[in-house]
Amino acid sequence: MPDSPLHAASTTYLWARSLIEELVRTGVDTFFVAPGSRSTPLTISVAQHPDTRVIVHVDERGTAFAALGYGRSTGRAAAWITTSGTAVANGLPAVVEASMDGVPMICLTADRPPELRGSGANQTIDQTRIFGSYPRHFVDLPPPTSEIPLAAVLAKLDEAVHHAHRLPRGPVHVNAAFRKPLEPVTKGATPGVSDRIRRWAGSGEPFTRRAPSALSVAPDAARRLAEQAGSVERGLIVAGRLDTPEEADAVRCLARHLDWPVLPDITSQLRLGSDPEIARIAHFDAVLAGAGRGSDWHPDVVLHIGGRFVSKRLRHLLRDAVPDMYAVVRPDPSRIDPDYYVTHHIEAAPISFCRHFIDAVTSASRRSSWTTRWTRADRVVADVLTRHLTHNGTSELSEPAVARLLSREIPSSHALVLASSMPVRDANRYAETTGSPVLVFSNRGASGIDGTFATAAGCSIGREAPTTLLIGDLASLHDLSSLALLQHHPVVAVLINNNGGGIFHFLPIAEHEDVFEPYFATPQPVHFDRVAAGFDIKCVRAQTSSEFVRAYGRACKRAEEAGESTVLEVVTDRAKNRHIHDRLDAACAEAVADLRPE
Repeated sequence: MPDSPLHAASTTYLWARSLIEELVRTGVDTFFVAPGSRSTPLTISVAQHPDTRVIVHVDERGTAFAALGYGRSTGRAAAWITTSGTAVANGLPAVVEASMDGVPMICLTADRPPELRGSGANQTIDQTRIFGSYPRHFVDLPPPTSEIPLAAVLAKLDEAVHHAHRLPRGPVHVNAAFRKPLEPVTKGATPGVSDRIRRWAGSGEPFTRRAPSALSVAPDAARRLAEQAGSVERGLIVAGRLDTPEEADAVRCLARHLDWPVLPDITSQLRLGSDPEIARIAHFDAVLAGAGRGSDWHPDVVLHIGGRFVSKRLRHLLRDAVPDMYAVVRPDPSRIDPDYYVTHHIEAAPISFCRHFIDAVTSASRRSSWTTRWTRADRVVADVLTRHLTHNGTSELSEPAVARLLSREIPSSHALVLASSMPVRDANRYAETTGSPVLVFSNRGASGIDGTFATAAGCSIGREAPTTLLIGDLASLHDLSSLALLQHHPVVAVLINNNGGGIFHFLPIAEHEDVFEPYFATPQPVHFDRVAAGFDIKCVRAQTSSEFVRAYGRACKRAEEAGESTVLEVVTDRAKNRHIHDRLDAACAEAVADLRPE
Protein backbone atom coordinates (compact mmCIF):
# COMPACT_ATOMS: atom_id res chain seq x y z
CA MET A 1 0.00 0.00 0.00
CA PRO A 2 1.24 3.55 -0.65
CA ASP A 3 2.68 5.44 2.31
CA SER A 4 -0.42 7.60 2.44
CA PRO A 5 -4.05 6.66 1.85
CA LEU A 6 -4.21 9.75 -0.33
CA HIS A 7 -1.95 8.14 -2.92
CA ALA A 8 -4.76 6.59 -4.92
CA ALA A 9 -5.52 6.77 -8.63
CA SER A 10 -9.30 6.77 -8.13
CA THR A 11 -11.82 8.20 -5.74
CA THR A 12 -13.01 4.66 -4.98
CA TYR A 13 -9.62 3.71 -3.58
CA LEU A 14 -9.11 7.07 -1.93
CA TRP A 15 -12.24 6.40 0.12
CA ALA A 16 -11.58 2.71 0.71
CA ARG A 17 -7.99 3.19 1.84
CA SER A 18 -8.96 6.15 4.00
CA LEU A 19 -11.73 4.14 5.66
CA ILE A 20 -9.31 1.34 6.58
CA GLU A 21 -6.63 3.80 7.68
CA GLU A 22 -9.11 5.56 9.94
CA LEU A 23 -10.30 2.29 11.47
CA VAL A 24 -6.71 1.38 12.31
CA ARG A 25 -6.14 4.81 13.84
CA THR A 26 -9.19 4.37 16.06
CA GLY A 27 -7.86 1.02 17.31
CA VAL A 28 -9.73 -1.33 14.98
CA ASP A 29 -6.86 -3.24 13.42
CA THR A 30 -8.26 -6.79 13.14
CA PHE A 31 -10.42 -7.63 10.14
CA PHE A 32 -12.47 -10.76 9.45
CA VAL A 33 -12.98 -10.94 5.70
CA ALA A 34 -15.34 -13.13 3.68
CA PRO A 35 -14.33 -13.10 -0.02
CA GLY A 36 -16.56 -11.35 -2.53
CA SER A 37 -16.48 -9.04 -5.51
CA ARG A 38 -18.34 -5.90 -4.46
CA SER A 39 -16.14 -5.58 -1.37
CA THR A 40 -12.95 -5.67 -3.49
CA PRO A 41 -11.87 -2.07 -2.67
CA LEU A 42 -12.20 -2.75 1.08
CA THR A 43 -10.48 -6.13 0.92
CA ILE A 44 -7.52 -4.85 -1.08
CA SER A 45 -7.16 -1.83 1.18
CA VAL A 46 -7.08 -4.10 4.24
CA ALA A 47 -4.68 -6.55 2.60
CA GLN A 48 -2.23 -3.82 1.62
CA HIS A 49 -2.27 -1.91 4.90
CA PRO A 50 0.92 -2.52 6.92
CA ASP A 51 -0.75 -2.49 10.35
CA THR A 52 -3.78 -4.75 9.91
CA ARG A 53 -4.37 -8.32 11.00
CA VAL A 54 -6.57 -10.08 8.44
CA ILE A 55 -8.41 -13.37 8.88
CA VAL A 56 -10.03 -14.70 5.71
CA HIS A 57 -12.81 -17.29 5.92
CA VAL A 58 -15.20 -18.31 3.16
CA ASP A 59 -18.37 -18.36 5.30
CA GLU A 60 -19.86 -14.95 6.09
CA ARG A 61 -21.73 -16.26 9.15
CA GLY A 62 -18.50 -17.79 10.48
CA THR A 63 -16.46 -14.63 9.98
CA ALA A 64 -19.15 -12.60 11.76
CA PHE A 65 -19.13 -14.93 14.77
CA ALA A 66 -15.33 -14.92 14.81
CA ALA A 67 -15.46 -11.12 14.99
CA LEU A 68 -17.93 -11.53 17.85
CA GLY A 69 -15.55 -13.89 19.67
CA TYR A 70 -12.73 -11.43 19.20
CA GLY A 71 -14.81 -8.62 20.67
CA ARG A 72 -15.90 -10.77 23.61
CA SER A 73 -12.37 -11.72 24.56
CA THR A 74 -10.73 -8.32 24.11
CA GLY A 75 -13.44 -5.72 24.72
CA ARG A 76 -12.39 -4.14 21.40
CA ALA A 77 -14.22 -4.23 18.11
CA ALA A 78 -12.99 -6.12 15.11
CA ALA A 79 -14.30 -5.31 11.65
CA TRP A 80 -16.31 -7.80 9.60
CA ILE A 81 -16.05 -7.21 5.84
CA THR A 82 -18.39 -8.85 3.37
CA THR A 83 -19.78 -8.40 -0.10
CA SER A 84 -23.31 -7.43 -1.04
CA GLY A 85 -26.50 -9.48 -1.11
CA THR A 86 -27.33 -12.42 1.14
CA ALA A 87 -23.71 -12.39 2.33
CA VAL A 88 -24.76 -9.46 4.51
CA ALA A 89 -27.85 -11.26 5.78
CA ASN A 90 -25.64 -14.11 7.00
CA GLY A 91 -24.26 -11.75 9.64
CA LEU A 92 -27.60 -11.26 11.39
CA PRO A 93 -27.24 -13.98 14.08
CA ALA A 94 -23.87 -12.61 15.20
CA VAL A 95 -25.17 -9.02 15.12
CA VAL A 96 -28.15 -10.01 17.28
CA GLU A 97 -25.89 -11.73 19.80
CA ALA A 98 -23.45 -8.81 19.89
CA SER A 99 -26.30 -6.37 20.40
CA MET A 100 -28.04 -8.30 23.17
CA ASP A 101 -24.84 -9.03 25.09
CA GLY A 102 -23.00 -5.73 24.59
CA VAL A 103 -20.11 -6.88 22.38
CA PRO A 104 -18.42 -4.24 20.17
CA MET A 105 -18.29 -5.09 16.47
CA ILE A 106 -17.93 -3.15 13.18
CA CYS A 107 -19.97 -4.50 10.27
CA LEU A 108 -18.45 -3.05 7.10
CA THR A 109 -20.62 -4.29 4.27
CA ALA A 110 -20.21 -3.54 0.57
CA ASP A 111 -23.33 -2.60 -1.42
CA ARG A 112 -24.45 -1.82 -4.96
CA PRO A 113 -24.86 1.84 -5.93
CA PRO A 114 -28.30 3.47 -5.66
CA GLU A 115 -29.09 3.10 -9.37
CA LEU A 116 -28.90 -0.70 -9.06
CA ARG A 117 -31.00 -1.02 -5.94
CA GLY A 118 -34.54 -2.13 -6.66
CA SER A 119 -33.70 -2.68 -10.31
CA GLY A 120 -33.48 -6.45 -10.37
CA ALA A 121 -29.70 -6.29 -10.68
CA ASN A 122 -27.86 -9.45 -9.68
CA GLN A 123 -26.86 -9.97 -6.03
CA THR A 124 -28.65 -6.79 -5.01
CA ILE A 125 -30.93 -6.64 -1.99
CA ASP A 126 -32.10 -3.87 0.31
CA GLN A 127 -29.24 -3.64 2.80
CA THR A 128 -30.43 -0.39 4.36
CA ARG A 129 -30.92 -1.16 8.07
CA ILE A 130 -30.99 -4.87 7.19
CA PHE A 131 -30.11 -5.67 10.82
CA GLY A 132 -33.12 -3.78 12.12
CA SER A 133 -32.84 -2.23 15.56
CA TYR A 134 -29.88 -4.36 16.68
CA PRO A 135 -26.96 -2.12 15.60
CA ARG A 136 -26.11 0.75 17.94
CA HIS A 137 -25.60 2.95 14.87
CA PHE A 138 -26.09 2.77 11.10
CA VAL A 139 -24.30 4.65 8.31
CA ASP A 140 -25.20 4.32 4.62
CA LEU A 141 -22.24 5.63 2.67
CA PRO A 142 -22.86 6.68 -0.95
CA PRO A 143 -20.57 5.53 -3.75
CA PRO A 144 -17.25 7.40 -3.70
CA THR A 145 -17.48 10.69 -5.53
CA SER A 146 -15.59 13.96 -5.61
CA GLU A 147 -18.89 15.74 -4.96
CA ILE A 148 -18.84 14.59 -1.34
CA PRO A 149 -15.89 15.61 0.85
CA LEU A 150 -13.82 12.76 2.28
CA ALA A 151 -13.98 14.59 5.61
CA ALA A 152 -17.69 13.75 5.85
CA VAL A 153 -16.97 10.06 5.28
CA LEU A 154 -14.28 9.94 7.98
CA ALA A 155 -16.41 11.85 10.47
CA LYS A 156 -19.31 9.43 9.98
CA LEU A 157 -16.99 6.44 10.41
CA ASP A 158 -15.56 7.87 13.63
CA GLU A 159 -19.07 8.33 14.96
CA ALA A 160 -19.88 4.70 14.19
CA VAL A 161 -16.73 3.39 15.90
CA HIS A 162 -17.53 5.50 18.95
CA HIS A 163 -21.01 3.99 19.17
CA ALA A 164 -19.52 0.49 19.07
CA HIS A 165 -17.33 1.17 22.11
CA ARG A 166 -19.40 3.59 24.17
CA LEU A 167 -21.58 2.08 26.88
CA PRO A 168 -23.59 0.05 26.19
CA ARG A 169 -21.21 -1.46 23.65
CA GLY A 170 -22.51 -3.27 20.61
CA PRO A 171 -22.42 -3.73 16.84
CA VAL A 172 -22.54 -0.89 14.33
CA HIS A 173 -23.29 -1.17 10.62
CA VAL A 174 -21.42 0.83 7.98
CA ASN A 175 -22.91 0.05 4.56
CA ALA A 176 -20.58 1.22 1.78
CA ALA A 177 -21.72 1.35 -1.85
CA PHE A 178 -19.21 1.01 -4.68
CA ARG A 179 -19.44 1.42 -8.45
CA LYS A 180 -17.27 -0.41 -10.95
CA PRO A 181 -14.41 -0.61 -11.60
CA LEU A 182 -13.84 -2.39 -8.28
CA GLU A 183 -10.23 -3.44 -8.88
CA PRO A 184 -7.38 -0.95 -8.44
CA VAL A 185 -6.59 1.30 -11.37
CA THR A 186 -2.97 2.04 -12.09
CA LYS A 187 -3.42 5.17 -14.14
CA GLY A 188 -5.29 8.32 -13.38
CA ALA A 189 -4.96 11.61 -11.60
CA THR A 190 -4.78 11.54 -7.81
CA PRO A 191 -8.11 12.88 -6.53
CA GLY A 192 -7.94 16.27 -4.92
CA VAL A 193 -8.49 16.64 -1.19
CA SER A 194 -8.82 19.50 1.25
CA ASP A 195 -6.07 20.87 3.47
CA ARG A 196 -7.89 19.36 6.45
CA ILE A 197 -7.60 15.91 4.89
CA ARG A 198 -3.92 16.46 4.08
CA ARG A 199 -3.25 17.36 7.70
CA TRP A 200 -5.14 14.23 8.80
CA ALA A 201 -3.16 12.00 6.45
CA GLY A 202 0.15 13.18 7.89
CA SER A 203 -0.90 13.28 11.53
CA GLY A 204 -1.25 9.58 12.31
CA GLU A 205 -4.25 10.51 14.49
CA PRO A 206 -7.97 9.82 14.04
CA PHE A 207 -9.88 12.41 12.05
CA THR A 208 -12.20 13.02 15.01
CA ARG A 209 -10.98 12.28 18.54
CA ARG A 210 -13.73 10.97 20.77
CA ALA A 211 -13.20 10.41 24.48
CA PRO A 212 -14.43 7.05 25.78
CA SER A 213 -17.67 7.15 27.71
CA ALA A 214 -18.07 5.89 31.26
CA LEU A 215 -21.32 5.39 33.13
CA SER A 216 -20.69 6.37 36.74
CA VAL A 217 -23.34 6.10 39.40
CA ALA A 218 -24.03 9.30 41.29
CA PRO A 219 -22.72 9.04 44.87
CA ASP A 220 -26.08 10.20 46.23
CA ALA A 221 -27.89 7.42 44.35
CA ALA A 222 -25.50 4.82 45.75
CA ARG A 223 -25.93 6.28 49.24
CA ARG A 224 -29.73 6.13 49.06
CA LEU A 225 -29.59 2.54 47.86
CA ALA A 226 -27.13 1.65 50.60
CA GLU A 227 -29.39 3.19 53.25
CA GLN A 228 -32.17 0.85 52.17
CA ALA A 229 -30.01 -2.23 51.74
CA GLY A 230 -27.14 -1.91 54.16
CA SER A 231 -28.93 -2.87 57.37
CA VAL A 232 -30.67 -6.04 56.19
CA GLU A 233 -29.43 -9.45 57.21
CA ARG A 234 -30.77 -11.46 54.27
CA GLY A 235 -28.91 -9.80 51.44
CA LEU A 236 -27.78 -11.58 48.28
CA ILE A 237 -25.32 -10.63 45.54
CA VAL A 238 -26.00 -12.14 42.14
CA ALA A 239 -23.00 -11.86 39.84
CA GLY A 240 -24.22 -12.03 36.26
CA ARG A 241 -22.04 -11.87 33.17
CA LEU A 242 -19.04 -9.64 33.81
CA ASP A 243 -16.71 -8.69 31.00
CA THR A 244 -13.36 -8.28 32.73
CA PRO A 245 -11.39 -9.51 35.76
CA GLU A 246 -11.43 -5.91 37.01
CA GLU A 247 -15.23 -5.94 37.15
CA ALA A 248 -15.10 -9.27 38.97
CA ASP A 249 -12.62 -7.81 41.46
CA ALA A 250 -15.00 -4.92 42.14
CA VAL A 251 -17.82 -7.33 42.95
CA ARG A 252 -15.41 -9.34 45.09
CA CYS A 253 -14.57 -6.20 47.11
CA LEU A 254 -18.27 -5.46 47.60
CA ALA A 255 -18.94 -9.03 48.72
CA ARG A 256 -16.06 -8.91 51.19
CA HIS A 257 -17.35 -5.61 52.58
CA LEU A 258 -20.96 -6.75 53.02
CA ASP A 259 -20.23 -10.43 53.72
CA TRP A 260 -23.34 -11.39 51.79
CA PRO A 261 -23.58 -14.66 49.87
CA VAL A 262 -22.40 -14.27 46.27
CA LEU A 263 -24.09 -16.42 43.63
CA PRO A 264 -21.69 -16.30 40.63
CA ASP A 265 -22.84 -17.15 37.13
CA ILE A 266 -20.33 -19.17 35.12
CA THR A 267 -19.69 -16.07 32.95
CA SER A 268 -19.17 -13.75 35.94
CA GLN A 269 -15.40 -14.49 36.08
CA LEU A 270 -16.01 -15.37 39.75
CA ARG A 271 -17.20 -18.97 39.44
CA LEU A 272 -13.92 -20.82 38.82
CA GLY A 273 -10.82 -21.08 40.97
CA SER A 274 -10.38 -20.71 44.72
CA ASP A 275 -11.87 -17.61 46.38
CA PRO A 276 -11.78 -18.08 50.19
CA GLU A 277 -12.10 -14.41 51.14
CA ILE A 278 -15.78 -14.09 50.18
CA ALA A 279 -18.94 -16.07 50.83
CA ARG A 280 -19.02 -17.43 47.30
CA ILE A 281 -21.75 -20.01 46.71
CA ALA A 282 -20.10 -21.58 43.68
CA HIS A 283 -22.53 -24.51 43.51
CA PHE A 284 -25.64 -22.42 44.08
CA ASP A 285 -27.52 -24.00 41.19
CA ALA A 286 -27.10 -27.43 42.79
CA VAL A 287 -27.95 -25.99 46.21
CA LEU A 288 -31.20 -24.67 44.77
CA ALA A 289 -32.23 -28.17 43.70
CA GLY A 290 -33.80 -28.34 47.14
CA ALA A 291 -33.18 -25.08 48.96
CA GLY A 292 -35.08 -22.94 46.50
CA ARG A 293 -38.33 -24.52 47.59
CA GLY A 294 -38.25 -23.04 51.07
CA SER A 295 -38.74 -19.48 52.27
CA ASP A 296 -35.71 -19.84 54.56
CA TRP A 297 -33.61 -19.22 51.48
CA HIS A 298 -35.49 -16.14 50.24
CA PRO A 299 -33.50 -12.87 50.32
CA ASP A 300 -34.91 -9.51 51.36
CA VAL A 301 -32.47 -7.54 49.20
CA VAL A 302 -30.80 -8.56 45.95
CA LEU A 303 -27.93 -6.78 44.21
CA HIS A 304 -27.71 -8.23 40.72
CA ILE A 305 -24.50 -6.90 39.19
CA GLY A 306 -23.72 -7.55 35.53
CA GLY A 307 -25.61 -9.20 32.71
CA ARG A 308 -27.86 -12.23 32.40
CA PHE A 309 -27.32 -15.39 34.38
CA VAL A 310 -27.84 -18.97 33.21
CA SER A 311 -29.65 -20.60 36.14
CA LYS A 312 -33.41 -21.04 35.83
CA ARG A 313 -33.52 -22.12 39.48
CA LEU A 314 -32.03 -18.82 40.55
CA ARG A 315 -34.59 -16.97 38.49
CA HIS A 316 -37.37 -18.93 40.19
CA LEU A 317 -35.88 -18.29 43.65
CA LEU A 318 -35.84 -14.53 43.05
CA ARG A 319 -39.34 -14.63 41.54
CA ASP A 320 -40.80 -16.53 44.49
CA ALA A 321 -38.95 -14.48 47.10
CA VAL A 322 -40.39 -11.12 45.94
CA PRO A 323 -37.52 -9.24 47.68
CA ASP A 324 -38.16 -5.80 49.11
CA MET A 325 -35.35 -4.51 46.92
CA TYR A 326 -34.09 -6.10 43.72
CA ALA A 327 -31.50 -3.82 42.11
CA VAL A 328 -29.92 -4.61 38.73
CA VAL A 329 -26.63 -2.81 38.05
CA ARG A 330 -25.31 -2.86 34.50
CA PRO A 331 -24.12 -0.30 31.92
CA ASP A 332 -27.15 -0.79 29.71
CA PRO A 333 -30.65 0.73 29.78
CA SER A 334 -32.39 -2.48 28.63
CA ARG A 335 -34.22 -4.57 31.21
CA ILE A 336 -33.21 -7.93 32.64
CA ASP A 337 -36.47 -8.58 34.42
CA PRO A 338 -38.56 -11.38 32.85
CA ASP A 339 -40.71 -11.74 35.98
CA TYR A 340 -41.14 -7.98 36.67
CA TYR A 341 -39.77 -7.94 40.23
CA VAL A 342 -36.84 -5.54 39.72
CA THR A 343 -37.33 -2.45 41.91
CA HIS A 344 -34.20 -0.52 40.90
CA HIS A 345 -32.32 -0.41 37.61
CA ILE A 346 -28.94 1.29 38.00
CA GLU A 347 -27.41 2.12 34.63
CA ALA A 348 -23.78 2.23 35.66
CA ALA A 349 -20.50 0.44 35.23
CA PRO A 350 -20.09 -2.25 37.92
CA ILE A 351 -16.73 -0.87 39.11
CA SER A 352 -18.16 2.60 39.72
CA PHE A 353 -21.24 1.27 41.50
CA CYS A 354 -19.33 -1.08 43.79
CA ARG A 355 -16.88 1.63 44.80
CA HIS A 356 -19.60 4.14 45.72
CA PHE A 357 -21.76 1.52 47.45
CA ILE A 358 -18.84 0.40 49.62
CA ASP A 359 -18.18 4.02 50.60
CA ALA A 360 -21.81 4.45 51.64
CA VAL A 361 -22.35 1.38 53.82
CA THR A 362 -20.68 0.06 56.96
CA SER A 363 -18.78 -3.18 56.58
CA ALA A 364 -20.10 -6.32 58.25
CA SER A 365 -18.67 -6.86 61.74
CA ARG A 366 -19.46 -10.57 61.90
CA ARG A 367 -20.86 -13.27 59.67
CA SER A 368 -24.66 -13.59 59.83
CA SER A 369 -26.52 -16.86 60.22
CA TRP A 370 -27.99 -16.19 56.77
CA THR A 371 -24.58 -16.16 55.11
CA THR A 372 -23.43 -19.14 57.18
CA ARG A 373 -26.42 -21.18 56.01
CA TRP A 374 -25.53 -20.56 52.36
CA THR A 375 -21.82 -21.35 52.79
CA ARG A 376 -22.58 -24.58 54.67
CA ALA A 377 -25.00 -25.63 51.91
CA ASP A 378 -22.36 -24.92 49.29
CA ARG A 379 -19.82 -27.09 51.13
CA VAL A 380 -22.12 -30.08 51.53
CA VAL A 381 -23.26 -29.89 47.90
CA ALA A 382 -19.65 -29.67 46.72
CA ASP A 383 -18.93 -32.83 48.73
CA VAL A 384 -21.93 -34.59 47.16
CA LEU A 385 -20.82 -33.70 43.65
CA THR A 386 -17.28 -34.81 44.36
CA ARG A 387 -18.49 -38.20 45.61
CA HIS A 388 -20.83 -38.76 42.69
CA LEU A 389 -18.66 -37.39 39.90
CA THR A 390 -15.23 -38.63 40.93
CA HIS A 391 -14.64 -41.84 39.01
CA ASN A 392 -12.09 -44.56 39.52
CA GLY A 393 -10.65 -43.84 36.09
CA THR A 394 -12.28 -46.72 34.28
CA SER A 395 -15.98 -45.94 34.67
CA GLU A 396 -17.95 -44.41 31.81
CA LEU A 397 -17.96 -40.63 31.49
CA SER A 398 -21.13 -38.61 32.02
CA GLU A 399 -21.83 -35.09 30.78
CA PRO A 400 -21.72 -33.55 34.30
CA ALA A 401 -18.41 -35.36 34.90
CA VAL A 402 -16.94 -33.88 31.71
CA ALA A 403 -17.87 -30.35 32.83
CA ARG A 404 -16.33 -30.99 36.25
CA LEU A 405 -13.14 -32.54 34.86
CA LEU A 406 -12.72 -29.74 32.36
CA SER A 407 -12.95 -27.05 35.04
CA ARG A 408 -10.28 -28.90 37.04
CA GLU A 409 -7.86 -29.62 34.20
CA ILE A 410 -8.03 -26.49 32.03
CA PRO A 411 -4.65 -24.72 31.76
CA SER A 412 -4.38 -21.20 33.15
CA SER A 413 -3.36 -19.91 29.70
CA HIS A 414 -6.66 -20.95 28.12
CA ALA A 415 -10.02 -19.23 27.99
CA LEU A 416 -13.15 -21.37 28.20
CA VAL A 417 -15.96 -20.98 25.66
CA LEU A 418 -19.24 -22.74 26.45
CA ALA A 419 -21.87 -23.53 23.86
CA SER A 420 -25.47 -22.71 24.70
CA SER A 421 -27.87 -25.45 25.70
CA MET A 422 -26.40 -28.13 28.01
CA PRO A 423 -22.65 -27.25 28.05
CA VAL A 424 -23.12 -23.84 29.68
CA ARG A 425 -25.70 -25.23 32.12
CA ASP A 426 -23.53 -28.17 33.13
CA ALA A 427 -20.48 -25.95 33.66
CA ASN A 428 -22.58 -23.50 35.68
CA ARG A 429 -23.86 -26.28 37.93
CA TYR A 430 -21.03 -28.80 38.20
CA ALA A 431 -17.71 -26.98 37.68
CA GLU A 432 -15.10 -27.43 40.38
CA THR A 433 -13.38 -24.57 42.20
CA THR A 434 -9.96 -26.21 42.45
CA GLY A 435 -8.84 -25.43 38.90
CA SER A 436 -7.56 -22.29 37.22
CA PRO A 437 -9.74 -19.15 37.33
CA VAL A 438 -9.78 -18.78 33.55
CA LEU A 439 -11.95 -16.34 31.64
CA VAL A 440 -15.27 -17.85 30.57
CA PHE A 441 -17.32 -16.76 27.57
CA SER A 442 -20.66 -17.91 26.19
CA ASN A 443 -23.09 -16.54 23.62
CA ARG A 444 -25.97 -16.08 26.05
CA GLY A 445 -27.31 -12.77 24.74
CA ALA A 446 -29.76 -14.56 22.46
CA SER A 447 -28.60 -18.08 23.48
CA GLY A 448 -28.38 -19.44 19.95
CA ILE A 449 -26.30 -22.50 19.19
CA ASP A 450 -24.91 -21.26 15.86
CA GLY A 451 -21.43 -19.90 15.28
CA THR A 452 -19.82 -21.55 18.30
CA PHE A 453 -16.67 -22.92 16.65
CA ALA A 454 -16.16 -19.50 15.06
CA THR A 455 -16.69 -17.72 18.38
CA ALA A 456 -14.02 -19.90 20.00
CA ALA A 457 -11.63 -19.23 17.12
CA GLY A 458 -12.24 -15.48 17.45
CA CYS A 459 -11.49 -15.73 21.15
CA SER A 460 -8.21 -17.50 20.39
CA ILE A 461 -7.32 -14.81 17.85
CA GLY A 462 -8.17 -11.99 20.24
CA ARG A 463 -6.21 -13.40 23.17
CA GLU A 464 -3.43 -14.82 21.00
CA ALA A 465 -3.66 -17.95 23.13
CA PRO A 466 -5.44 -21.30 22.97
CA THR A 467 -9.12 -21.68 23.81
CA THR A 468 -10.97 -24.65 25.23
CA LEU A 469 -14.49 -25.12 23.87
CA LEU A 470 -17.23 -27.32 25.35
CA ILE A 471 -19.83 -27.99 22.66
CA GLY A 472 -22.56 -30.47 21.78
CA ASP A 473 -23.10 -32.37 18.57
CA LEU A 474 -26.00 -30.25 17.26
CA ALA A 475 -24.19 -26.98 17.91
CA SER A 476 -21.20 -28.49 16.09
CA LEU A 477 -23.34 -29.35 13.08
CA HIS A 478 -24.59 -25.76 12.95
CA ASP A 479 -21.05 -24.47 12.40
CA LEU A 480 -19.03 -27.16 10.63
CA SER A 481 -17.60 -24.78 8.04
CA SER A 482 -15.90 -22.85 10.84
CA LEU A 483 -13.65 -25.82 11.50
CA ALA A 484 -11.56 -24.20 8.77
CA LEU A 485 -10.78 -21.42 11.26
CA LEU A 486 -9.47 -24.01 13.71
CA GLN A 487 -6.83 -25.04 11.17
CA HIS A 488 -4.87 -21.90 12.00
CA HIS A 489 -6.07 -20.86 15.46
CA PRO A 490 -5.69 -23.31 18.37
CA VAL A 491 -8.93 -24.54 19.92
CA VAL A 492 -9.36 -27.70 21.98
CA ALA A 493 -12.99 -28.58 21.23
CA VAL A 494 -14.50 -31.03 23.71
CA LEU A 495 -17.47 -32.35 21.75
CA ILE A 496 -20.26 -34.05 23.68
CA ASN A 497 -21.92 -36.37 21.17
CA ASN A 498 -25.24 -37.66 22.49
CA ASN A 499 -26.70 -38.02 19.00
CA GLY A 500 -29.27 -35.27 19.18
CA GLY A 501 -30.69 -32.49 21.31
CA GLY A 502 -30.08 -33.64 24.87
CA ILE A 503 -31.71 -30.59 26.43
CA PHE A 504 -35.12 -31.64 25.13
CA HIS A 505 -35.08 -34.56 27.57
CA PHE A 506 -35.48 -31.97 30.33
CA LEU A 507 -38.65 -30.52 28.79
CA PRO A 508 -42.25 -31.82 29.01
CA ILE A 509 -42.19 -32.73 25.30
CA ALA A 510 -39.97 -35.71 26.24
CA GLU A 511 -43.10 -37.48 27.50
CA HIS A 512 -44.61 -37.49 24.01
CA GLU A 513 -42.75 -40.47 22.61
CA ASP A 514 -44.50 -40.51 19.24
CA VAL A 515 -43.00 -37.19 18.19
CA PHE A 516 -40.06 -36.70 20.53
CA GLU A 517 -37.23 -38.48 18.72
CA PRO A 518 -37.88 -37.48 15.08
CA TYR A 519 -39.04 -33.90 15.68
CA PHE A 520 -37.23 -32.69 18.80
CA ALA A 521 -34.26 -34.89 19.74
CA THR A 522 -33.49 -35.20 16.00
CA PRO A 523 -30.64 -37.75 16.11
CA GLN A 524 -27.90 -37.08 13.57
CA PRO A 525 -25.55 -40.05 13.08
CA VAL A 526 -22.47 -38.05 12.10
CA HIS A 527 -18.90 -39.39 12.20
CA PHE A 528 -17.11 -36.38 13.64
CA ASP A 529 -13.73 -38.05 13.29
CA ARG A 530 -14.25 -38.09 9.53
CA VAL A 531 -15.51 -34.51 9.52
CA ALA A 532 -12.46 -33.32 11.47
CA ALA A 533 -10.15 -35.29 9.19
CA GLY A 534 -11.61 -33.43 6.22
CA PHE A 535 -10.23 -30.23 7.78
CA ASP A 536 -6.95 -31.93 8.74
CA ILE A 537 -7.81 -31.58 12.44
CA LYS A 538 -6.91 -34.36 14.86
CA CYS A 539 -9.92 -36.05 16.48
CA VAL A 540 -9.64 -38.35 19.50
CA ARG A 541 -12.26 -40.06 21.63
CA ALA A 542 -12.39 -40.59 25.40
CA GLN A 543 -14.70 -43.03 27.19
CA THR A 544 -13.41 -42.87 30.77
CA SER A 545 -12.21 -40.10 33.05
CA SER A 546 -8.58 -41.26 32.89
CA GLU A 547 -8.72 -41.36 29.08
CA PHE A 548 -10.27 -37.89 29.06
CA VAL A 549 -7.60 -36.36 31.31
CA ARG A 550 -4.79 -37.86 29.21
CA ALA A 551 -6.33 -36.90 25.87
CA TYR A 552 -7.20 -33.39 27.01
CA GLY A 553 -3.71 -32.82 28.41
CA ARG A 554 -2.12 -33.92 25.13
CA ALA A 555 -4.47 -31.72 23.12
CA CYS A 556 -3.63 -28.70 25.27
CA LYS A 557 0.07 -29.38 24.82
CA ARG A 558 -0.36 -29.48 21.03
CA ALA A 559 -2.31 -26.23 21.16
CA GLU A 560 0.38 -24.51 23.26
CA GLU A 561 3.47 -25.84 21.49
CA ALA A 562 2.36 -26.31 17.89
CA GLY A 563 -0.72 -24.10 17.64
CA GLU A 564 -2.79 -27.11 16.58
CA SER A 565 -6.48 -27.67 17.28
CA THR A 566 -8.02 -30.93 18.45
CA VAL A 567 -11.54 -32.31 18.59
CA LEU A 568 -11.97 -34.46 21.71
CA GLU A 569 -15.19 -36.44 21.32
CA VAL A 570 -17.08 -37.90 24.27
CA VAL A 571 -20.03 -40.12 23.33
CA THR A 572 -22.89 -40.14 25.86
CA ASP A 573 -26.47 -41.33 26.05
CA ARG A 574 -29.17 -38.63 26.11
CA ALA A 575 -31.74 -40.54 28.14
CA LYS A 576 -29.16 -41.75 30.64
CA ASN A 577 -27.87 -38.18 30.96
CA ARG A 578 -31.30 -37.01 32.15
CA HIS A 579 -31.35 -39.72 34.83
CA ILE A 580 -27.84 -38.78 35.98
CA HIS A 581 -28.92 -35.17 36.41
CA ASP A 582 -31.99 -36.26 38.35
CA ARG A 583 -29.91 -38.43 40.70
CA LEU A 584 -27.47 -35.60 41.33
CA ASP A 585 -30.31 -33.18 42.03
CA ALA A 586 -31.92 -35.60 44.48
CA ALA A 587 -28.64 -36.18 46.31
CA CYS A 588 -27.93 -32.43 46.56
CA ALA A 589 -31.47 -31.68 47.73
CA GLU A 590 -31.23 -34.35 50.42
CA ALA A 591 -27.89 -33.05 51.65
CA VAL A 592 -29.21 -29.49 51.93
CA ALA A 593 -32.40 -30.67 53.66
CA ASP A 594 -30.31 -32.50 56.27
CA LEU A 595 -28.47 -29.34 57.30
CA ARG A 596 -28.98 -28.49 60.96
CA PRO A 597 -28.68 -25.00 62.47
CA GLU A 598 -25.27 -24.33 64.01
